[in-house]
Order: sequence, then C-alpha cells, then structure tokens
Amino acid sequence: MSRIVIYLPLFAAIAIGLAGWWGLNPDRDPNAVPSALIGKSVPVFDLLAIEGIQTAGLATADILEIDGPVLVNVFASWCVPCRAEHAVLTRMVQEDGLNLVGINYKNDPSDAAAWLAELGNPYSKIGSDRNGRAGIEWGISGVPETFIVDGNGVVVFRYVGPIQTDAALSSIRQELAQADEDTP
Repeated sequence: MSRIVIYLPLFAAIAIGLAGWWGLNPDRDPNAVPSALIGKSVPVFDLLAIEGIQTAGLATADILEIDGPVLVNVFASWCVPCRAEHAVLTRMVQEDGLNLVGINYKNDPSDAAAWLAELGNPYSKIGSDRNGRAGIEWGISGVPETFIVDGNGVVVFRYVGPIQTDAALSSIRQELAQADEDTP
C-alpha cells in the first residue's frame, strides 16, 4: 500500500501533463466540440438593449423575423480575440450584406457601449447578456463564439473562436451560402 502512495504524485503529474498536451495540441480543432443546438430551433431568450447604443435589444423573435440566414455573434469588450474579429465582421456586413446580430456576454453595458463607439457597430441588434443566462441557452463555451441560423430559425453552424483567418472566413461564407440555399 505504501508503494502505491509513493507513486501517486508521479501518476497524477503524468495525467496532468497528458491533459495539458492534449489541450495545447495545435492539431486539435476547438470547433470540433459539438453543439447541442445544431439542427434545433433558436433558443428562447430576450435581452435588453445596451444603453447608449442605437440598436434595440435582441430576442428570439428578432432573429426569426430576419429574412435569410443570420450570424449570431457572442462577444465582449474585455475579450481580446473579439476585438481582433470585429473588423472582419464589420467588413462582412459591408461587403457581403451579412445579417449580423450580437449578444454582449457578461459585460458592463457602459464598457460595451464605449467599445462599440470606438470600433463601430456592425450589428443590426445587440442584446446585453450581463448575467450570462442567454449564453447558457446558446451553450457557449466562451467568447467569441458565432452561430449561423438559417431562414427557418434553425441553428445550422457554430464557430468557436475569432473569425480572423482566411480559412475561418471561407468556412463561415460556405455555411452562410448553404444556409441560404436551404431556406425556402
């Protein structure tokens, strides 16, 4: 028994090392984490507007009213990768005519308003998810996270992380085109 106790820290260190190696493995795709929402209707939520922003709040009904596919972007002003992807989303709205709505996740509304005033506001509507409840409904694992909802109100795609690379942008555009085709 005492021999097992002696080797227990070694086994624990090996287990922790393997978990760290797996988590930091550059070949691991964070988007491979499945979403329970894929193929299901948009979750029910109703978020207040961010004070000082010209857009209204965001609710399930707002997404369902939009004709065609919608990109739902979960972001926060304290999120450095969100800042990096913001210019890409803005360009997609301007160049592609993208329907973009936002969920401001666990963020002080005044910080979010200042962030959007500085970077610009590409969102047609933004809801303030200050307590994170809508994030739970959407099943997010962090920010940024982006979902594509088709014209039927069904979540068809989830992207984890910032949309920055050409590969990410291509993937989003392909999924948007597919969602557009699948909408009657």
